[in-house]
Amino acid sequence: MKTSSLVTAVVGAVVKVVVVIVVIYFIYHGATACYDYGYRIFAEPAVSTGEGRKVTVTVTEDMSPKEIGTLFLSKGLIRDDKLFVFQYYLSEFQKEVKPGVFELSTAMTVEEMMEVMATASDQDGGDTQE
Repeated sequence: MKTSSLVTAVVGAVVKVVVVIVVIYFIYHGATACYDYGYRIFAEPAVSTGEGRKVTVTVTEDMSPKEIGTLFLSKGLIRDDKLFVFQYYLSEFQKEVKPGVFELSTAMTVEEMMEVMATASDQDGGDTQE
């Protein structure tokens, strides 16, 4: 009788230790993934270095940030369209980005692309006097 109680207690302790280890493992990997993704929101490098490849994109007025991200992903300007949405909403240029035709580069960061889309719309906006 005592042997079976001892075995049950040991097995119970081992199961508890294994459960704790598994929980710690998932918490660690989840926290690491969240940190990496959060870091990339603010520090994601450009797709390419140097001059990069020039890409012309057309952003229409009815496009959502998700649709713009999908367009940029398909053109090779970004690596992750979901990350682009976060970067868009956290950007200082969020309210300034206007529709238009833009020439962007794979050597630009998302912040630089949005700056171009914000400033180019001001320059091409039509309030110019000749």
